[in-house]
This record gives sequence, structure tokens and C-alpha cells, in this order.
Amino acid sequence: MSEKPLSFEAWKDTVHESIRNDPLWNFQVYPKTLFAYDLVWEDCEYLFKDVRGKKVAEQLIRSAGSVSANIEEGYGRGFGKDYGYHLRIAIAEARESRGWYWKGRQLLPANVLDHRMKLFSEIIAMLAPNLANQRNFKSGKQQDKSGK
Repeated sequence: MSEKPLSFEAWKDTVHESIRNDPLWNFQVYPKTLFAYDLVWEDCEYLFKDVRGKKVAEQLIRSAGSVSANIEEGYGRGFGKDYGYHLRIAIAEARESRGWYWKGRQLLPANVLDHRMKLFSEIIAMLAPNLANQRNFKSGKQQDKSGK
């Protein structure tokens, strides 16, 4: 990325059209996870300045990337149990990312830390109801005649 993202709205204009045109882009939390990853990428600059921060950055970049990756993989498998499994992992990775931000707080500007903690909390909150929807999803083959 040549420039640091200023806002979510400004960032969306920089995303490649192949991603913006994918049906997954309409899943409101998905673009947020990609935005969060780009922010993590930039924030690693702060963390790499300290040997302890480097270890935090390695974990943070892995967990943050895994949030969107699990949404992508689960979406590609259709709706129901398998997608729900990947959403559970995405939520866990978002929580882990938020935790790594907290662990690296000594090396981050306070405003950056606050924004990232809130962003990952928002992602977690957006994913949770979708996980419940997948748990309750039943294919036509699984439904009985009453629709249950």
C-alpha cells in the first residue's frame, strides 16, 4: 500500500474492483476485516521498532489476516454448518487480534490503540449474529414439511 488509509470510506475506493465486485463484498463485515488488516500492516511499523513488539507484530499480522481469510473460505463453502465453523474461527481470530493490540499497547500511540480496539470489537459484534444465523440455517433437504 503506498499511502496509509485515512478512513474506512476513503480506503474502500482503493480496493481492487475484483474484490469490490465479488458478492462477498456486500457482507458488511467483510470489507471492515480487510480494512483492519491494512491498518495492522501499517501498525507493524510501530511494533517492529522493539524486539518485543516484533513478536507481537508477527502474531497480530497472522491473526488479523485470518479473520478475512476464514470469512472468504467459509463463504466459498455455502451456508450452514461449514460456513458457521469458519465464522467461529473468524470471531476467535478477531478477538485474538484485539488481544495482541492490547499486548502491544506500550509501543502504539494511544489514538491508534483506541481505534483498533474499537474496530476489532465492532468486527466481533458484526460477526456474532451471522454465526447465529448459520447455526439456524437449514437447507431444503434438512427441513421437514413444516419448514423447520
